Amino acid sequence: MTTGLGEMRARKSAFRRATANVVTAALFGLVGALTLLPSPAKAWWNDDWSLRKKITIDASASGANITDPIGTTPVLIRLHVGNFRFASAKDDGSDLRFVAGDDKTPLKHHIEKYDSLLGEALVWVAVPNVQAGAKSDIWLYSGNKKAVATGDAKGTYDPETLLVYHFNERGTPSLDSSVWANNAQSVAQPAEGAIIGTGLRLDGNTALTLPASPSLALPANSALTWAAWIKPAALQPNAALYSRRDAAAANGLIIGLDNGAPFVEVTTAGTVQRSGAGAPIAPGSWHQLAVVANNGQIALYLDGNPYASVAAALPALNTTALVGGDTPTAVAAPAAPPSAPQPDAPAAPGADGGAADAAPAAPVAVAAMAGFVGDIDELQIAKIARPAGFIRFAAVGQGPDQAKLVSFSVDEQTASWLSGYFAVILKSVTLDGWVVIGILVIMAALSWVVMVDRVRYLSKQSKANDYFMKRFREVATDLTVLDRGEEGEAAPLGAGFTEADTMAMRGSSLYRIYHIGAGEIRHRFAKNGARAPVLSATSIAAIRAALDSGVVKEMQKLNRLMVVLTIAISGGPFLGLLGTVVGVMITFAAIAASGDVNVNAIAPGIAAALVATVAGLGVAIPALFGYNYLISRIKELTNDIQVFVDEFVTKMAEFYDADRDRPDPVGHRTAAE
Repeated sequence: MTTGLGEMRARKSAFRRATANVVTAALFGLVGALTLLPSPAKAWWNDDWSLRKKITIDASASGANITDPIGTTPVLIRLHVGNFRFASAKDDGSDLRFVAGDDKTPLKHHIEKYDSLLGEALVWVAVPNVQAGAKSDIWLYSGNKKAVATGDAKGTYDPETLLVYHFNERGTPSLDSSVWANNAQSVAQPAEGAIIGTGLRLDGNTALTLPASPSLALPANSALTWAAWIKPAALQPNAALYSRRDAAAANGLIIGLDNGAPFVEVTTAGTVQRSGAGAPIAPGSWHQLAVVANNGQIALYLDGNPYASVAAALPALNTTALVGGDTPTAVAAPAAPPSAPQPDAPAAPGADGGAADAAPAAPVAVAAMAGFVGDIDELQIAKIARPAGFIRFAAVGQGPDQAKLVSFSVDEQTASWLSGYFAVILKSVTLDGWVVIGILVIMAALSWVVMVDRVRYLSKQSKANDYFMKRFREVATDLTVLDRGEEGEAAPLGAGFTEADTMAMRGSSLYRIYHIGAGEIRHRFAKNGARAPVLSATSIAAIRAALDSGVVKEMQKLNRLMVVLTIAISGGPFLGLLGTVVGVMITFAAIAASGDVNVNAIAPGIAAALVATVAGLGVAIPALFGYNYLISRIKELTNDIQVFVDEFVTKMAEFYDADRDRPDPVGHRTAAE
C-alpha cells in the first residue's frame, strides 16, 4: 500500500514539473511575440513628446495624381477621433508639433479649429517643396502636457500670399492669417458646417469689404492668384462673387457666376472682356474656384481643373474690393456715326476751317451686378501666379477627396512596446465596447477557473479510482472489507490500512459508490444474526437501485459548473457581435456628424468595434476546447462508474449466493486474512 501511495506522489510531482515547463515555454513564447510587435523608430525629434504619427502626402498616381509642379504649400490636416488621440494631447492642441520627413526640421503651422470634446481639429501646416507625382512624409507629435503653443499663422504662408481668410470669426471682421494683416473692413454672417470649419454666408445684399491696402494694390499687367470655396444657393444671372472696380479709370475685375457658370470679367479703360461660359455648377454643392492671371492671360480653374480663360491683362487697381457684391461703374460707349448734312445747309467749320470732327463718346454708366447668394470659405489671394499643380493640390487637399492626398499611419509611442496597430485599435474602442469587453473578461475568467477546477478534480478522481480499483480487485470473500467510512469519520481498524490509504480511497468516486453498496450489504446482514450472509434477488435489486442513486450524484459532481463553459461558448460570440454592431453604429454616426468621410476616418473605428468580436471569440474558443476535453474525461469516468457498478453487483451476487459454502459466516474477512 505504501508503494502505491509513493507511486501516486511521484506521478503528482511529475505532473507539476510538466506544468512548470509548459508555463515557462508559454512565457518565452509571449516574450518572443512581444519582440515582433511594431516598435517605434529610433529617431525621435524630441523625447518630451510621447506620441508621434506619420502623415503621408501622396501626389503620385496611387494618390491624388498631381503631375504639375506644386512647390511649397500649406497643407490642411484634418484630425478626428479616427486618426488622432485627443485624450493624449492638451485640451487646446498647443502641444501639436509638425516635423519634416527627416524628423529633424520643425514646420510652421497654425490651428484654425481645435475641439477636444467633439474630437475635431483643423490645422494648417507649411510643407516645403512638395514634389509632383511623388510621396512626402511629415510627422505629427503630441502628448506633452508641458508644451506651450507655437502656432504661427504668419509663418505658415509665404510672403507672396497677400490675404487668407478662414472665416472662423464671430461678430468681428474676418482676420487675415497672412503676414500682411489685410483684415476685412466689415462684418458678415458666419456659416456653420462649411467645407472647412466655419464659412461665410452671403445674402446678395450685404457684401464683405476688403481693404485698399498698399499690399493689395495691383499694377497693370500684374500677376495674381485668387482662390475660394463656394456653394451657390441658386442659379443667378451675373452674380458677382468678387468685385474690384476703379470708376475713375474705368477699370475692374469681377469674378462671379452666370446662371451657375463661373466667369472672370476684366474691364480696362472701359473695355470689357469676359471668359467663355462652361458647364454650370449645381446649387448647394461645394466647389473650389481659382483665378490665375499672368502675362496677359487669365485662367479660371474649377475644382483644380482648367475651366475657362480669357486673353487679357489685369488693369491697375488700388481700390477696395467686395466679396458677395458689386458697385456701379462707367464704360466707354461706342462712338456715334456722324449725322448726314442737310441740303443747302453749310457745314460747321472745324478748328482748321474744315468741317467739325465728331464729338468724343461720353462714358456710359453700367449698373452693378447682383450680389452672390450662397456660402464661401477659405479665401486666398496671392500676388504671384501659382502653378497648376499648386491649384490642384489645394482643391484635393481641402476638399472631400482629401483622403487621396493625405493619409495617417499608426501612432508610435516613445519608450514603450505597446504601440502600433494593436495600441491604436485599443485606444479607439468606445465606452460601450469596453463594457462588452469587460463582461467578456469576466466570462473568460470564470470559464478558466471552471476549466482549471474541473481538470484538477477529474485528475484527482482518475488517480483515486485507479488506486481504489487496485484494492477492490484484491477482495476475495467479503465486499465490505474496504469500507473505511465517509470523509470526516474515524477509519475502522483492520485490513492493514494506513491513514494515507484511507484518504486516497475516500477521494475516489468509485469508493463513494462502493461505500453505499457496502452499507446496504452490512445493513441487511445485521438482521441475519448468526445465519450465513445471503442476499436474495430482491435485495440485490434494491442495492443496485441504491448504487444507481449514487451514480447520479457522482455524475452531477463530475458535471458541476460545466454549464459555465456552455454559456461562454454560446454567449461569448454573440456578446462580441453585439459590441461590434454597436461600435460600428457609433463610428458611422460620428462620421456623419463630422462630415469627414474617408477610409482613415472609418478604419480605426471599425477595427476598434471588431475588438469586441475578437474578445468574444477569445472567450469561446478556449472554452470550447476545454469543454470538449473535459467532456471526454467525464465520459471516461462515467464509463468507469458504470463498469464498476456492474462489477460490484456481479461480485455481490457471486459472494452472497445462497448455494455457496461459507465456512466463516460471522467474520466477513478476505481470503488474504
